[in-house]
Amino acid sequence: MSLDVTPALLAQAERGEVDEAEFVDCVRTSLPYAWEMISSLTARLEVDGGEFADNTTPPPTEAARGQLLRALASDAIRGSLERHFGVRLAFQNCHRVAVFPTGAQADDRLKRFTSVRGQLLNQSPELRDC
Repeated sequence: MSLDVTPALLAQAERGEVDEAEFVDCVRTSLPYAWEMISSLTARLEVDGGEFADNTTPPPTEAARGQLLRALASDAIRGSLERHFGVRLAFQNCHRVAVFPTGAQADDRLKRFTSVRGQLLNQSPELRDC
């Protein structure tokens, strides 16, 4: 799963600095399922409040799953999404994405979510081949 990079954006990268807003737009158009997932979780966190908002529903297709993996496995994409949405992202398995508020108040909950214990407690036989 690669990004659909426009010739203009590629030319920017070849010249040096890239406008992050244009990169984020490239991610939005290239990875629409991942974008919608993170966007909707961010909106839910803002509306409902709480410690974090997460998704526990598996993606509808392997292509959608690939988009989540691509978005969250790339440091550049993940960092840009975190800055764009103003959240911290966490990823536990092939579909459990969570958004946390920024700031020290979320540190403990984020650490618990991303801990080895948290990972083990989120396992099930159904997820073995996800």
